[in-house]
Amino acid sequence: MTIKIPLFKTHWDQQDIDAVTNIIKRGTYWAVGSEIEEFEKKISDYVGTKYALAFNSGTSALHVLLLAHGIEGSEVIVPSFTFIATSNAVILAGGKPVFAESETSTFGLDVNDVKKKITKNTKAIITIQYGGFPGKDTIELRKIADENNILFIEDSAESLGSHINEKKIGTFGHSAIFSFCQNKVLATGEGGMIITDDEVVYQKAKLLRSHGRVELAEDYFSSTKDNDYIQAGFNFRMPTMIAALGLSQFNKIEEVITLRRKHSHYLSQSLSKIKEIRIPVELPGHFQVYQMYTIKLQDKETRDALQNHLKESGIITKVYFMPIHLKTINIKKYGCKLGDLPITENLSDCVLTLPLYPDMSIDQLDYMIASINKFFK
Repeated sequence: MTIKIPLFKTHWDQQDIDAVTNIIKRGTYWAVGSEIEEFEKKISDYVGTKYALAFNSGTSALHVLLLAHGIEGSEVIVPSFTFIATSNAVILAGGKPVFAESETSTFGLDVNDVKKKITKNTKAIITIQYGGFPGKDTIELRKIADENNILFIEDSAESLGSHINEKKIGTFGHSAIFSFCQNKVLATGEGGMIITDDEVVYQKAKLLRSHGRVELAEDYFSSTKDNDYIQAGFNFRMPTMIAALGLSQFNKIEEVITLRRKHSHYLSQSLSKIKEIRIPVELPGHFQVYQMYTIKLQDKETRDALQNHLKESGIITKVYFMPIHLKTINIKKYGCKLGDLPITENLSDCVLTLPLYPDMSIDQLDYMIASINKFFK
């Protein structure tokens, strides 16, 4: 099979090459370079939080964030309609994931099911902002968390730049994370970021990110003094080259978002005419960055047949997401089983994510639309 349209392609330009090349050529500070703090400042200013802390992945950022919030020994309510990292981070931080349903319009955590899952052992709720779409129940979830005196954490891995009534996603929770994986709106290959207004959480996360080391006024590689280590920690730091690439990518974020929205609206205009397809839902006051373009079909048989048809046409699609409560780890560890979350299970049977990236051409979009129309005709 010849791939005519891949699932995604990362947007890049000469500025990105120069940013990374400059770090390499200077021959020093490939780690702990000043670009890392500069990147953190760019993100915190953009989102509107006091603190940001860069990590080598979104997963390690979420892992450390949950440790910093002290969820060990507690229950954490998470969606099953998400990437496995959301629940794995809870387990790695010593908590127990409690899986809840997702609503079927924006695919965020369903507040009504969350209410049913709260117990005296619940320490936190983690919501996701699916594919660059603010979750429909985001504001109400924060309200429920406050009423029950529990944490509200946003796994906003896919949604940097999206907002509700001009308030950026990532600022509705007590803390949040972003991912800069290669298919994200701001892409650095791998990378992640914690954002928070809580100085205590920020300082704990900073220790955990780098071996539990107390940082001196001078950076580790410039100081002749010995650092103290006050707890066990990880090496989850972001390399300087990645931060430099992040800064370069940040300069293009509004252009990238504009292109993603333009291509998505072009798709929606045509696909909305096909009665068997439900296009992504844009709610009033919600701004979507379209990290993914996901449609819903009538049933699994139709979805699978369409996916196979598009594959034969050289178009790569993906099912985001299959229920993670039905992954082996959660079946064995927590006794999860088919039927536990019928809404999520049905949703996962019907969704299909189509190719969507900034540098798609009109010809590619038209070819994909024509291929989909051909299937239904």
